[in-house]
Amino acid sequence: MDDRIEGKVKEAEGKLTDDKGKEAEGKAQSSLGKAESAVDEAIDSAKAKAEDLKR
Repeated sequence: MDDRIEGKVKEAEGKLTDDKGKEAEGKAQSSLGKAESAVDEAIDSAKAKAEDLKR
């Protein structure tokens, strides 16, 4: 499952159970997923630009 989704689930679970540690862990995992997605997009964009330059 995507880190962003898992993180949101953990965060919600933490809120429901009043578990601040689980809530913080969920927020961190969600942020990690967002960062990974941004990196993947940047890599894909760089590859596409490199291919354009080859033409």
